[in-house]
Amino acid sequence: MTASREIHLVKRPDGMPRESDFVVREVALPELAEGQALVQNLFLSIDPATRPRLTRGQDLNAVLGGFALGRVVRSRASSLKEGDAVRAAYGYRERFVADAKHLTKVDADPELPLSVYMHVMGGAGFVAYGGLVEIGKMKSGEQVFVSTAAGSVGSIASQVAKLKGCAVIGSTGSDDKVAWLKSLGLDAVINYKKEPIRDALERATPKGIDVYFDNVGGEHLEAALRRMNSLGRIAVCGMISTYNDQQVGVRNLSAIIYGRVNIRGFVAPDFMHLYGQFSKEMTGWLKNGQIKYQETLFDGIENAPRALIALLNGENTGKMMVKLAG
Repeated sequence: MTASREIHLVKRPDGMPRESDFVVREVALPELAEGQALVQNLFLSIDPATRPRLTRGQDLNAVLGGFALGRVVRSRASSLKEGDAVRAAYGYRERFVADAKHLTKVDADPELPLSVYMHVMGGAGFVAYGGLVEIGKMKSGEQVFVSTAAGSVGSIASQVAKLKGCAVIGSTGSDDKVAWLKSLGLDAVINYKKEPIRDALERATPKGIDVYFDNVGGEHLEAALRRMNSLGRIAVCGMISTYNDQQVGVRNLSAIIYGRVNIRGFVAPDFMHLYGQFSKEMTGWLKNGQIKYQETLFDGIENAPRALIALLNGENTGKMMVKLAG
């Protein structure tokens, strides 16, 4: 019998989650059927979008949903062999059995660390790329503002915008993150915890904003709307400021009308036609050192709730993950 440990939600959080809202449980895995594979997870992706599901959508006393990168340990599927790297959305688990059709084989470049296929070459990188290119309609020479610019998505969006010839302003929440973002070549970086985002953004954007890549909502969105140029575009990737039900109302939505601003939320399936282009460009940028990244790692499945809480508190730089094996 093969066993696995999993993280289960046992109490819906009120505001910021607590470690006591979760438990670690050991489960027995079924034997492989034809067309299935046993996967050992290597890296668990810790994502802000998990927080809203804790309030609605995530079942109690069931494995917490999420994405992971793993390796095939055993296979009874012709499309997979032992040692293949795969991505899947089977939640916060050490191991699992799944039909091969529900696993995405990763064709990893041997010159790149496997972990980048969980962020820069994975969902974070793709939504950053597609959000700017497809949703934001970003053009060379434009003024681009990225909130939570030191996070896994924001840091890639900021660098892609620079590589595409734009001036880039980023916001983040610590001096260490400010220093890292400046080292990446951003034109201006705001520490929103040290000065009001409204005032700081006004000083940092003398030419206004053509594209706002929004990961925050709330006060950041309100401040950006004041600075949007006519026919500006806002690509809404996330609204982490509202995820713990501490919502800040945006009081100047009329700016959308008078500025003829296009604001649109999006998810990765909106631009799957760009995946080949993204994969080729991002691989080249990584191998040439033109895209840089950081990883914040916790070890062991038992520390996954702690990692999620740390992410929601802004304690990560770059991609937050839990290392499970390998």
